[in-house]
Amino acid sequence: MARKTRIAHLAGPTATIQNTPPLVTSNKARAKHGLPPRLNPDGSPMAYDALRLQRLAAPAKVYVEQFSAHPLESDAAELYGPPDGYIGPDGVFKKEKTSEADKPVYEIELRPEDGLYPLPYMAMQADGAPWEEECAAPGSAKARQGFFPDGSRSFEEIDRFAIGVEGVANQISAIADVDFYRGAPPGGFTKGLPARLRKDKGEGDIPPELRGHNYFGYKPYHMANAPPRPMLAKVTNDMQALTTSGDYDGVIWTQGSPQVEETAYWFNLLIDTTRPICGNAAQRPQGQISNDGPKNIVDSAAYIDSRIWADEQGRDKCGVVVIQEQQIFASREVAKVDARPGGYRATGGHGGIIGNVSHTGRLALTYLPVFKHTYKSDVRITQLPSVVKAVKQGANGIEHVPVTVKDAAGKLLPGAIPFVSIVKDGSYSTLEFGDDPALEHDLIASIEHKLKLGMLTGFVNEGLVPYGSTPSTARHKLLLKACFSGIPVAKVGRNATEGFADPHEFQIAATDLTATKARFLLMACLLKFGSLPAARDPDRPTSAELDAIKAAVAAYQTVFDQH
Repeated sequence: MARKTRIAHLAGPTATIQNTPPLVTSNKARAKHGLPPRLNPDGSPMAYDALRLQRLAAPAKVYVEQFSAHPLESDAAELYGPPDGYIGPDGVFKKEKTSEADKPVYEIELRPEDGLYPLPYMAMQADGAPWEEECAAPGSAKARQGFFPDGSRSFEEIDRFAIGVEGVANQISAIADVDFYRGAPPGGFTKGLPARLRKDKGEGDIPPELRGHNYFGYKPYHMANAPPRPMLAKVTNDMQALTTSGDYDGVIWTQGSPQVEETAYWFNLLIDTTRPICGNAAQRPQGQISNDGPKNIVDSAAYIDSRIWADEQGRDKCGVVVIQEQQIFASREVAKVDARPGGYRATGGHGGIIGNVSHTGRLALTYLPVFKHTYKSDVRITQLPSVVKAVKQGANGIEHVPVTVKDAAGKLLPGAIPFVSIVKDGSYSTLEFGDDPALEHDLIASIEHKLKLGMLTGFVNEGLVPYGSTPSTARHKLLLKACFSGIPVAKVGRNATEGFADPHEFQIAATDLTATKARFLLMACLLKFGSLPAARDPDRPTSAELDAIKAAVAAYQTVFDQH
């Protein structure tokens, strides 16, 4: 037997693709406890319970009516073999038919080891009330989690119940062996988990975990948490370790549908690997009507297995991709535009969709990215310095302070992740002659705040299309002052521009990137180069100081032009 493709799955935060609809108590359970059924809007009882995937605790024998899998099975009855037996009106199974009222049936023994089965949800709350949502009551802190703690359950459900065009399951396990890792997972173990019960790859017991610290889900909405900026260092180190371990042919990363485009591009810039990385998301939770996640994951597994990403030396020629709705997007260009399956587009107006997956599963590449990525990236983690300099406002003016980027093992440090803000400007915002420039207090305060931090900081200014220029003269001058203070500014056109921002001697032109992508590239450049040189007096820089700032901006610009 040929070796299967080996894939690692790294779980990311707020991932709808690893979320499920609320577990709602079934009418079957309500009747069992003497409670009225759930009702339709017209007041009639709901005809069907939502069947939820669950495990059997013991074997169970069931009888399935012959020809009930499809309305036209019986139309070809002569092509079928005999049933296993018959069930009469008395409910007793027998091998031979004894009356016209007997139904032909198949006898099936369901076993726990078979895996999950769709069954009515029978659980009740501790106080005897039925479950209506994830919380014990609306807005309550007593809540269950709909997100999975790692990818094992979602992959199991896909493998068990996702049916391919050939009519069979095992869409992932037929081609790949998958190990599961918890990068910044959307669900967690609030009471901890013994090592013997772990489904992910990890050492020892999992200690009790805290929402917003160890795991990050957006539901229940009143308890939502997004990962903090330093968590980017952890998932970067996790991804780098997986791709360089030699254990895997590729990695699948799952994350919330609005954010997967950002982290995928960050991996494209930072991860030094020749192996493929696929990002996946979903617009609808697993198990919800028309959920899109399973197909996206299956397509990523097939993409890694296909090796269409490999060049003549077996290296990844595509960089990090995001595979959604049978389209293969370059991570640099992909963006979510709507909360529906198919709600992704390629930004920039010059490509971005590099391939597709056909209805029958055939994969094809149509274009290749020309920008540097992964093992070719100038800002990949292995090429970052150990220490860079950041600007800080001191008693005697702006000074440069050291920032440690990586530890002795080459891992990215959480405290090094730069703090980059996106600012935006529109028309009719220029101050009237005689107005006090202090009216631009928001930007002034942001610059002053950044200079107090002693961190790697920057701005992305989203201006006019496509030039990135700022309509407000006052704000333009303030952003120049930020540059003269050692804070780099990258400018982009607003929205999903199809043209290129204009270069500026003191500001970085972020080509055709969106503001969110430019933010991540500026963060990566800050880790590479550190802050800009600062003028002693940012309001009146000298010629020599301006030349030094121009040279530093030029180094940034080279990276922006090529990534």
